[in-house]
Amino acid sequence: RRVHGGGGRALRAILPDVQIGTTFSCSWIEPQTNKPKDIEAAKRIDTLLNRMYIEPVLGMGYPVNDLPVLRKMSKYMQPGDEEAARFDFDFIGIQLYTREIVKYSFLTPYLSASLIKAKNRNVQITEMGWEVYPPAIYEIIKKYNRYTGIKKLYITENGAAFPDEVKNGQVDDPKRVTYLQEYLKQVLKAKSEGYNIGAYFVWTLTDNFEWAEGYNPRFGLIHVDFETQKRTIKSSGRWFADFIKKKAEPVVEYQEQEKG
Repeated sequence: RRVHGGGGRALRAILPDVQIGTTFSCSWIEPQTNKPKDIEAAKRIDTLLNRMYIEPVLGMGYPVNDLPVLRKMSKYMQPGDEEAARFDFDFIGIQLYTREIVKYSFLTPYLSASLIKAKNRNVQITEMGWEVYPPAIYEIIKKYNRYTGIKKLYITENGAAFPDEVKNGQVDDPKRVTYLQEYLKQVLKAKSEGYNIGAYFVWTLTDNFEWAEGYNPRFGLIHVDFETQKRTIKSSGRWFADFIKKKAEPVVEYQEQEKG
C-alpha cells in the first residue's frame, strides 16, 4: 500500500492541479447459504478481495478484525507504514465484472472459505468462466459509497469476453450488447438513487493481451485480427457509441421503465 500513497504524493508534488486516482479490482460476494459458517466465510473473502487494499489507502488500517490472518503482517511492518499508505485521492476506481458465491471450507488455510465456481452453479457465464450477474455492480457501488473518504467513485473496468467471429466483414456479439445494457442499467439505478458514481469505462476498446490468458479471451468493442492487425467494430461497439451519443436519454428511459 506504500506504493499507492507514495505514488500519489509524488504525482501531487509535480502535478498539483491534476486529478489523481487509483483503482481496485472487486467482486460482489455472497454466502452460499444463510448458515453462520457460510456467512462468516463470505465476510472473510469480502475482506480479502474488497477491503484489504482500499482501507489502508483511506487511512483505516488493515481490516484485521474480519480477517485475523492479517495480524501476521505486523512483524513485517515498519514505523510509519500505515501513514505512508494513506493518500487523499481525487477519485477511486473499481473494476467489477462478476459475483462470487462462497462456502465454508475447513481445508482452506487461513480463510476457511472457498469459491463455488460459476460453471457449477447453472448460471450464465462468460468465456472467462465468470457469472453474468448485473446486480453485482449496483451492490459494489453501494458498498463503496459507505466509505466517506472517497470523493469520487468511477467504474474503471466492466465488460465481458465472449467468442467472436468475423462473418462477411462484421462481428455480431449480442451477448456482449446485452451484458453492457444490463450492467449499465444497474449503474444508472445507483446514480438515480443518489449514490456517488461519476463515470463508467468499458473494458475494453480493442481485443488485447489478457495476461495469463493471452490473446484468447476477447473483451473488446473492436475486434482485432492479431495476424493482420485489421480492426472491425463489433455490434457492441456500435451500440455503445450510440449509447454515448444519446447522453442523458438512457437515464430517462431507465427511470420511465422503473415507473412502468
